[in-house]
Amino acid sequence: MAATHGEYRGYLRNAVDMEAGQHRFHPVQSSEPTYRPLLFGTLAVMGLLQVASSVAILLHLTGYLQEVDLSAAPHRPMEEVQTEPVLNALRDTRKPRRCKTSKESLPAAHLPIRTYQEYPRKGEPKAITIDWDEVQGYHHKMLYQKGKLLVMEAGFYYVYAKTCFRYYRHGAAEEGGHAGAAPVDVSNTQLIQYIYHESIRQNSKAVLLMKTGSTMRWNDTSYNMYCAQQGRGVRLDEGDALFVNVSNAGMLDPEGQGTYFGAIKLGNLN
Repeated sequence: MAATHGEYRGYLRNAVDMEAGQHRFHPVQSSEPTYRPLLFGTLAVMGLLQVASSVAILLHLTGYLQEVDLSAAPHRPMEEVQTEPVLNALRDTRKPRRCKTSKESLPAAHLPIRTYQEYPRKGEPKAITIDWDEVQGYHHKMLYQKGKLLVMEAGFYYVYAKTCFRYYRHGAAEEGGHAGAAPVDVSNTQLIQYIYHESIRQNSKAVLLMKTGSTMRWNDTSYNMYCAQQGRGVRLDEGDALFVNVSNAGMLDPEGQGTYFGAIKLGNLN
């Protein structure tokens, strides 16, 4: 009985200790919800600050890059604009253009066809020299005289020309002609373009530089058009001359966007 009584007292003591332990840990569990909102609030504030700083840095860099681009644009050298002579040849010739006359700029010329000029009657195959419009075109460090471009500075040049021919007959009158005019035979028409070079080294003798064209079989009751274009690099000396001849010049298209002639210096000769 003594052992049983001792075990009973031990059991009571352990039960009391367990209840006391539960009371000691109960305040810790009740304080847990108090720290969670504070932790979440701190993380949210830190995230907002990080986003705001990233946006500020991005806006600052964007403004700086735009400022650099705008400040650097006006200082590009003239040579960067003149590295593509073929594109310069396609400039609009309806308005007069002037080339910058800085010391670093290269000799260049671009001349559209002169609109009002007398050509032989349509159908005449003899080649004649085209006259160009100096007012509507431009030339810098090059001269123009009676259909010829004159070289003032030796170097390696890109020379180009384009000529367009057209024929249209409406009723009994030809385009540009008058009623009752004799019809023109365009069933076998030679439309040839020649570019000549007069070299001062050869006593200004004209030498054929380029040639292109075609023999067209056109319908004399409808609109017909054909264009010939060519270009190449060539060595030119001071005092040399360039000019363009065409056959059947009476069929030339008088618009400067289709018929033009020019040259641009690419560099010096070693």
